[in-house]
Amino acid sequence: MTLNEGLRVGIRVRLAADLMLSAGPVTPEGEAVAGFLALAAGTEGSVERVDEHQQQSSKDVLEYERLRSLLDSFGHQMPEGSRKQLQENVAALEPAWIAHQQQGLRVTVRVRFDNGFVLDGAHAELFTPA
Repeated sequence: MTLNEGLRVGIRVRLAADLMLSAGPVTPEGEAVAGFLALAAGTEGSVERVDEHQQQSSKDVLEYERLRSLLDSFGHQMPEGSRKQLQENVAALEPAWIAHQQQGLRVTVRVRFDNGFVLDGAHAELFTPA
């Protein structure tokens, strides 16, 4: 299953790999304990929510966007030397921009497993169709 392919609220999914979750110290009634939960691959449940998140932009991506905007808006008015330098800077940052565009959206889901556990904010790649 690709990230968005068939991933929607209400469908049945299966955990694709063993998943281990741990929590730091928990203090019920003053006792310090550590929590640990393991869910086996193949555990099934239903998707309750699907969220798409924009990938965070790196400094190079933000700089590319800024310089590209500057070039597009004012490049025709710039002296040739300044415009050429700006074009070179944009070209140097373009690989980071292309990589960012190819990442697409990050998809997370909330799944209620048949055993009653709920996993929220899990990456979509953890699940396959049931």
